[in-house]
Amino acid sequence: MKEGKIRVLLAKMGLDYHNRGVKVIARALKDAGMEVIYTGLFQTPEAVVAAAVQEDVDIIGISIHSGAHLTLIPKIMSLLNDNKIGIPIIAGGTILESDIPELKRMGVKEVFGPGTRLQTICDYARQISEGRR
Repeated sequence: MKEGKIRVLLAKMGLDYHNRGVKVIARALKDAGMEVIYTGLFQTPEAVVAAAVQEDVDIIGISIHSGAHLTLIPKIMSLLNDNKIGIPIIAGGTILESDIPELKRMGVKEVFGPGTRLQTICDYARQISEGRR
């Protein structure tokens, strides 16, 4: 069982450069007592998974505004599953409501859209990290 702060990796993948939202989320998670590792812009799925493993995180949060969520997130899920890495994924950004069931089917724990209360995201991060701690 892990002890200490909940560790969350936040990532922006592909050509998505809209990073204001992920920075607000990072700050909210830090203010809630979590440790946040932000990978920065233009990451690949391979780089995100490698960073998550190296940093021994409890949660991976993917911020997507480019519309590439059904291309990039499945690659992350595949890398995690193929390597038997059990880090839960949450996603956020401008994701179509109609795409959320598909993301959840592939294993994304939750999807948070624009306007989600920061406290809701922090509470959910605590909830899903409990099984890893």
